[in-house]
Amino acid sequence: MMLLLPLDIITLEQSEGEFLSVRTLTFIVAICSISFFVTLTWILLNRNKINKTQRKEDWLRVEYQRLLLNYLDTEGTDDAFKQLLRIARDEFNRNRLINEIIDLSINIAGRQKIALRSLYIQLYLDKDSMRKIRSQRWHIKVKGFKELAFMHIRKADILKHLDKALKSRNKFLRMEAQLALIRLNKRNPFEFLDHLKHPFTLWEQLNVHELTELHDLPVPQFSRWTASPNDTVILFALRMIRIFKQKEAVSAIAECLQHPREDIRHMAIITCGELGLREMLPKLKFMYKNETYRNELAIVKVMGKIPDESMIPFLKLVIDKEDDIQLQISAAIAINKMGEAGISTLVNLMNSEYKNYQIIIRHVLDKRIA
Repeated sequence: MMLLLPLDIITLEQSEGEFLSVRTLTFIVAICSISFFVTLTWILLNRNKINKTQRKEDWLRVEYQRLLLNYLDTEGTDDAFKQLLRIARDEFNRNRLINEIIDLSINIAGRQKIALRSLYIQLYLDKDSMRKIRSQRWHIKVKGFKELAFMHIRKADILKHLDKALKSRNKFLRMEAQLALIRLNKRNPFEFLDHLKHPFTLWEQLNVHELTELHDLPVPQFSRWTASPNDTVILFALRMIRIFKQKEAVSAIAECLQHPREDIRHMAIITCGELGLREMLPKLKFMYKNETYRNELAIVKVMGKIPDESMIPFLKLVIDKEDDIQLQISAAIAINKMGEAGISTLVNLMNSEYKNYQIIIRHVLDKRIA
């Protein structure tokens, strides 16, 4: 019998260890290769399924549009209605049909729009939309609000859900409820502002303004909301006063100039300039010394938008007393906009030995810099 020396035993153990390592690595590589091919196969099959579904949806979209246009062209004959009724028996088809009716309703008007709304109700598609607004999922609620608003379905139950959505913490749900109420409330589309508790975000404000312009909605006197307990509603009201040039809101704007919040005062100052409210200049002049830097700068710029020679002494004082170069330049620009009297004032300042205004005034008077 052959005896193994200790060195031989160690060499044998090393060989066995290396063999096990190779086997382990081979096993891992095999598993990875199989996983790769399985994953690749799944991706390809899934992509093929998605493409097939997309082709089907594209075909259905074209087909449903054709049937809807045929229904409108034939003024809702029984045959055309029965074809659509047959389609509406399946839930997937009903949702697709709702989407196509809404898309089509956006591009038509008059009798055809009324006929399409009537079809939506006859096929009981409004019941589907009503079920959506009762859903616990916010994105389904949003879809339901959109559908009912586009189809102008106004019921007490819908308004109850919309009012509840206005108080939601979900900003997307709030925004869609606001837009739906604007579409549905023809007499007073902005009534929701009376009850808005959550911040009215800038994105929401932009959507409301766009909807107002798009649907040519009646524009109320936005001064009604400048005393709102919701500060974001006040900011929106001032923006709308400025956009729609509601100069009759001058007293409401004057009240906003005294508001405790700096951003509301700032918006009111800008509004004075955009509307050219000359009667507000003395008030702005009085406010200047107690305002923030941003509002000081806004006041000086407003005086440039509403040229008034009576403001020249005040603007000269700004150039003289302020150390901030931006305030000095803005004041000089405002004086320059006051015609011959303003230019004469700047020339006299430039030649003054009291202070060196050469750089600022030369910059303002240089016609190449505009």
